[in-house]
Amino acid sequence: MALHFSKEEFSSRKNKVLNSMKEQNLDALLMFRQESMYWLTGYDTFGYVFFQTLVLDKSGNIILLTRAPDLRQAQNTSNIEDIRIWVDKDGSNPTDDLKIILNELNLKGKKLGVEYEAYGLTGRNALRLNKSLENYCSLEDKSDLITKLRVVKSEEEIVYVKKAAELADKALDEVWRHAKAGVSESKILAEMNRVIFEGGGDYPANEFIIGSGKNALLCRYQAEKQILDKQDQLTVEWAGTYRHYHSAMFRTIPIGKADPKHHKMHEACVEALKNCESKLKPGNKVGEVFDIHAKTFDDLGFKKARMNACGYSLGNTFSPNWMDWPMLYTNNPYVMQPGNIFFMHMILMDSEHQLAMNLGETYLVTENGNERLGKQKLDLVIL
Repeated sequence: MALHFSKEEFSSRKNKVLNSMKEQNLDALLMFRQESMYWLTGYDTFGYVFFQTLVLDKSGNIILLTRAPDLRQAQNTSNIEDIRIWVDKDGSNPTDDLKIILNELNLKGKKLGVEYEAYGLTGRNALRLNKSLENYCSLEDKSDLITKLRVVKSEEEIVYVKKAAELADKALDEVWRHAKAGVSESKILAEMNRVIFEGGGDYPANEFIIGSGKNALLCRYQAEKQILDKQDQLTVEWAGTYRHYHSAMFRTIPIGKADPKHHKMHEACVEALKNCESKLKPGNKVGEVFDIHAKTFDDLGFKKARMNACGYSLGNTFSPNWMDWPMLYTNNPYVMQPGNIFFMHMILMDSEHQLAMNLGETYLVTENGNERLGKQKLDLVIL
């Protein structure tokens, strides 16, 4: 089995989940989030796009219900011993197979938690699940039970995040090496991904964001690939990924010559990032990080150009995105702890002048403050 963590690590995680279930009076938990399955057992797949669930009861029994293509996937990547298969056929309803498992575990009439907030549990499958278990047991939304346990990273996890950060740094070196007038954005993406994969990295949970000219103001990936002009701006957001753990970075790079406003915007981003660093420490609420971000930009005259969130937690995430809970926005009450990983992005999009400036880094919250995991300079690099 290609398990990425020690037996002791997996045992500790399982005990934490069981303790949390006990505190919330749950007889079992139905996991649909791939992140939960991977974190708890090592199970690694993109098969969650179909119906599959991992059942954990209060006695510690674990049973996976999935499709035939994921049988060997689970055997090779996880410590799950009891794997059940539902059969693909016209009109099949895998919730019927789930009910058989629940009967075996004597869960009729009991209280079950369900991870409803999961990309694999589509609206149709959720309706089928609820209908199948109607009058059978009590269901409660426990989408955040494991998520709240995953938010504090163990020492074994931090090793992987730091490896991901090294890969992200290498990707930025490739951007600086190749971004110049006449070069395609496709070439830049290719070189970034090359060094990540050559370094033992993985596919990220979402596409890298890249755009030049007008597309430098976009915060999402889109399919248009442009050739860099003699005077241009290039925005890139990416993550180094190692064993599904992410470390993200964000940069806007003027090409040929920077607009004077680029310099002012970059100075504001650096100041905002440094101010956010001062708030990113144990005992503070994540909402405080956003508030200092907003105040910095607003005081400098960039209120219209900034975003309404300035980052989020990172960890082991699967497609379609690498954003994890919690997000950095105002009044978010989550109190930071050592072991949290946060990506903080300072984003300015000046639509009036069609100018962008972005600066983003990943941080580990430590006992005394935080550690920036990327080692690259924060200077405005003009290529």
